[in-house]
Amino acid sequence: MSQAVLSGRLDRPVDQSDHILGPDNAEITLVEYGSYACPHCRAANDRIAEIRDQFGDRMRYVFRHRPLTGSELARRAAELAERSEPERFWDVHIELMTRSETLTEDDLVTVARELGLDPEHPDVATEMARRAKARVDADENSSRASGVMITPTFFINGRRYDGPWDESSFTDALIGSMGHRVRSAALDFASWAPSTGVLLLLATLLAVAFTNSALGPSFNAFWEQYLGFTLGDASFRMSLRHWVNDGLLSVFFLVVGLEIKREFTVGHLASRRQAALPIAGAVGGMVVPALLYLIVIPQGPWAHGWGVPMATDTAFAVALIVMLGQRVPVELRIFLTAAAIVDDIGAIIVVALFYSGDLHFGYLLAAAAIAGTLALLNASHVYRVWPYMLLGIALWACVHAGGLHATLAGVVLALFIPTRPPPNLRALMTQADTIIAAESRHGDEVLRHGPSIQAMRALDAIHDRLESPADRMLRHVEPWSSYLVLPVFALANAGVLLAGDVLRGHEPLMLAIIAGLVIGKPLGMVAASALAVWLGAAVKPAEYSWRQLSGAGALAGIGFTMSLFIAGQAFPVEADFAAAKIAVFAASILSAVIGVAVLWMAGGDERAEARQQAS
Repeated sequence: MSQAVLSGRLDRPVDQSDHILGPDNAEITLVEYGSYACPHCRAANDRIAEIRDQFGDRMRYVFRHRPLTGSELARRAAELAERSEPERFWDVHIELMTRSETLTEDDLVTVARELGLDPEHPDVATEMARRAKARVDADENSSRASGVMITPTFFINGRRYDGPWDESSFTDALIGSMGHRVRSAALDFASWAPSTGVLLLLATLLAVAFTNSALGPSFNAFWEQYLGFTLGDASFRMSLRHWVNDGLLSVFFLVVGLEIKREFTVGHLASRRQAALPIAGAVGGMVVPALLYLIVIPQGPWAHGWGVPMATDTAFAVALIVMLGQRVPVELRIFLTAAAIVDDIGAIIVVALFYSGDLHFGYLLAAAAIAGTLALLNASHVYRVWPYMLLGIALWACVHAGGLHATLAGVVLALFIPTRPPPNLRALMTQADTIIAAESRHGDEVLRHGPSIQAMRALDAIHDRLESPADRMLRHVEPWSSYLVLPVFALANAGVLLAGDVLRGHEPLMLAIIAGLVIGKPLGMVAASALAVWLGAAVKPAEYSWRQLSGAGALAGIGFTMSLFIAGQAFPVEADFAAAKIAVFAASILSAVIGVAVLWMAGGDERAEARQQAS
């Protein structure tokens, strides 16, 4: 998928080949992708005329064709407009948009005759017809590259406008009000793939800087202060750091669980052949680092830390692979993302089985009962989100009280939230169109009072069914996980005192972690992938080489978030935890440098070889 689609940007700038109304030096450029057969484009035509009158020479308007899919009439109308003389295009445009309430065959015949063309024999001007077809094709290709899904779609100064079309919202976007600029900047940053990794890095640097400054004691004391609530004789209190690690991080595990379930039901891991290679690579990338760790530290108080080098930080690894751009095939990004998701499953299982406290079976039975209720909701096709969330909170409390790590509740909750969209999507869309059409016939009454309560309730119910609960929750919760939960987790846990005495006596521990992440991760991932291919259980896509796969394996050695999380559970002694954090930092930086270097060189070689074959 192109970067223009991901970022909501216009794929190519406006130039003299476009149909333009307004001065070239206008401060506002409004580009519309529309169709003459689209009723919404025809309705928007009057609104655009009002906007042009309002802004005058401050705005230039550009129209690009995006005929309705499957409509021969829409395509012929677009080509007819392009067969006119350039100076007459806008006259023809207005005629086609406004001649009748709905575009008809008679409209095309009449406009064609006004242009001096024979509607019965359109090929009389063959060269003109070819140019018109090529021009409409170019606009259609531009619409696809720009991520246009519906008509009309507007771009304001090169950025897609996805907001409402009412007068105040559209005007705010055009004049670039403060609120609109803030929203646009936030969306631009969020659509930038490495943004999560950048925030994590900044939070980590900030935590290290605070810890090693004069504010260090106060910074640590802030995270150690206790917060909670009291109800009669019962009370529940945890340190702020524990609220982050056991409570807030459950949101991250909920998102991870939702992504895992989506990948295994409707995503890249839905079929055995698609899933085999990344699963094999992820398993090898977990087992080999743990074995290397145990070879260096076979016994003693540090032996329990074998889970630390098993983890991969998806945010950093994917951010770096995206920043390499075209040097990394899309198929390799899919492999690394899928492997990281499987890696997350392994990390969750490891935490649940080996890094939990004393078990209290009464609370665990209550948790099992809640999980059963969640399963019943799923089987009953309950699509409302709030019942799952209320039960999820109760599940978190029972899992925490039962002695398992509370973040496991987020994963269990995710497993029972429906993932698949409704099977009757077409019927729901038809019902929504019928309701909206019926409301529009009320005319002035709707304009004064808005849609009726009955219509709004019906539309709300349809909206709840259009999107699966898992997708809806991911859409709303994932940004909070990426841009709040993970940075706060890094702030609370990444602070480490950079002093020589922290490292003294911890050399074997640090060596074990670094060896596991830097050597074990790529070695295990590539070896297990090669074994799966050799046994015939998996097929490696031809789009990337084994060398590029080894570069992705090196990036998987960026443990960071999950490694820090497991280290916090494995090393209760502060000095051990501090040394483990430094080792994780060093290993992650080294893995990132090695992975980027390998992929950069391998990508350059692959592109050079492709150019030689083409020549």
